[in-house]
Amino acid sequence: MKKDFVERNIKYIFPLPALIFVVVLMVFPVCYTFYLSFTDWTLTNASGINFVGLESYFNVIKEPRFLAAIGRTFYFTFGAVIFEGLLGLTIALLLNKNFTGKGIIKGALLLPLVATPVAIGIVWNLFYDPTIGILNWVLSSLNLPPNGFVTDTATVMPSLILVDVWQWTPMITLIVMAGLAGLSSEPFESAIVDGANPRQVLFRITLPMLMPTLLTALILRSIDALKTYDIIYAMTGGGPGYASENLNILAFKYSFQYFRMGQSAVMLVFLFIIVSLFTLGVMKLRTRFEL
Repeated sequence: MKKDFVERNIKYIFPLPALIFVVVLMVFPVCYTFYLSFTDWTLTNASGINFVGLESYFNVIKEPRFLAAIGRTFYFTFGAVIFEGLLGLTIALLLNKNFTGKGIIKGALLLPLVATPVAIGIVWNLFYDPTIGILNWVLSSLNLPPNGFVTDTATVMPSLILVDVWQWTPMITLIVMAGLAGLSSEPFESAIVDGANPRQVLFRITLPMLMPTLLTALILRSIDALKTYDIIYAMTGGGPGYASENLNILAFKYSFQYFRMGQSAVMLVFLFIIVSLFTLGVMKLRTRFEL
């Protein structure tokens, strides 16, 4: 009897552990965060969790740091992803040719991806150090004034973007290279027979055919960049002042420094909505290129 029940329902039993995993570790936290965003829960307040509706949203929207953090989130994301897309595409096109040492270069591309973000942040902070950093030593060798990099409010965001570009450009490169390897050779052969030059082949055949793959890579990278926390926290903690404080860093501070859990949940809901809308928009754009 029990064996017959298992055999009849095996298509439901096998996926059940994965379904439970998704519900417990993904669906429940998202739903609970949405619930907390409608409360004024503060850990230092003995009154507990009180439902206040949209009041928490209005209080957060009026915060100048919140609006500035959204701006920095987009600044960091678009600045990093644009450079990573351009560099990743360029490197992939170069590595698509046959030359000596190609395997070594492809192996070296993986090194930034396997390093932990905190370790990367520590190493780059040593590069950026105003007194012993190698970058300021290079500037002094060129008779240029030293730069504060992550200690200067004017340069901290470009400096963080540079670190992100260094770490994640190889991912874009590898995805684009996989896309290049999967392209059909027939359009290229036809173009060569018709007398197309390399520039025409690149812009009229390679890039249009490669666009869905490139957009997929940019979607993955953009989602990750919008949620960036580890590199920024390891290098600046959101400073100097609030100059590198993105939405994720601000939500963390509201939770674990100010103990205002309700308002922190509001910020995470906004981040969730931003990531979702951005993803849907880029996926729709990708679909248009596939038609």
